[in-house]
Amino acid sequence: MSQSHPRISKAVIPAAGLGTRFLPATKATPKEMLPVVDKPAIQYVVEEAVAAGLDDVLMVTGRNKRPLEDHFDRNYELESALEKKGDGERLAKVQESSDLATMHYVRQGDPKGLGHAVLCAAPHVGDEPFAVLLGDDLIDPRDPLLQRMIEVQQEHGGSVVALMEVAPEQIHLYGSAAVEATTEADVVRLSGLVEKPSREEAPSHYAIIGRYVLDPAVFDVLSKTEPGRGGEIQLTDALQQLAADATLGGPVHGVVFQGRRYDTGDRGDYLRAIVRLACEREDLGPDFRTWLQRFVTEEMQQR
Repeated sequence: MSQSHPRISKAVIPAAGLGTRFLPATKATPKEMLPVVDKPAIQYVVEEAVAAGLDDVLMVTGRNKRPLEDHFDRNYELESALEKKGDGERLAKVQESSDLATMHYVRQGDPKGLGHAVLCAAPHVGDEPFAVLLGDDLIDPRDPLLQRMIEVQQEHGGSVVALMEVAPEQIHLYGSAAVEATTEADVVRLSGLVEKPSREEAPSHYAIIGRYVLDPAVFDVLSKTEPGRGGEIQLTDALQQLAADATLGGPVHGVVFQGRRYDTGDRGDYLRAIVRLACEREDLGPDFRTWLQRFVTEEMQQR
C-alpha cells in the first residue's frame, strides 16, 4: 500500500563549478550560461523543474556567477527598448526567464564537491524532500523523468536517483549503482553506490545521471561525510550510507531512464546536443537539417 509523504515543491540546482573543460570560454562566463541553440543551458534545467511542479528554485552559486542571477531577473532597459519597437516576440522571450519560478541563491564558497553544494541548501530546504538537478544533463521535456522520480518518492519515501545504462567503458565517468529489481519495470532498489569506479570495480552498468529526489535526512549524513574521491564531499557517498541503512532516512530507489538526454558537460556532447535540439526545432529544423545533410555529404566526398 502506498504511503503519504510530504509534497515536494523545492528544487536545488548546484551551479558553482568552474567549467574548466570549456576554457577559455568559461574564463569570464559561467558554463551554465553557454547557449544551447538560443537559450542558456541553465534555463532548460529550471524549465524542467517548473514542469515537474517545483516552482521554488535554489541555485547554489560561486564567484563569477552573477550572470546567472541577472538572467533570471528583470531587465527593464531591454524590455522597454523592445516594447518601444513593438517587438512583442522577443519581449516575451526576455520576460520568460524572469517569470519562470521563484528564484533564490546561495554561495557555496569553497568548491568542496557536489555533496557540499547540496549541504549548502539545508537552511532553505528545511525538513522536506527536495529535488536536485545538475546542469550538465538536459532531459528532453517529452520524457518526463523528474515527474516519474517524484511519483516514486511519494510512493516509497526515502530518496530516488536517476539511472541510465551505459557502456562498460564509460562507467568510470559516473557513479555506479548496485540494484535489486522491484515489481515496477522502471524502478529498482539500490543496495550500494560507488563514485566513478573502474570498469572492474563497478557493481553494474547502471550510471547515476544528474537528477535526484532526496529525503532531508541526507543533510545530516552529508554533514558527517568525509571527503572522498577527488578530495571532495561526494553526494554518492552519502547516498551509499542511506542505501545501506534505511533507518537513516528511508530506502534509496532508482528510476531507470531510457529517454532522450543531452550531455552538455563534455565539449563534443555539447555540440551534439546543439545539433540535435536545433534539428528538432520547428523554426530552425527544416533548413538546418537540409544544410547539415549537404554538409556531411560534401565532407564525406572529400575524404
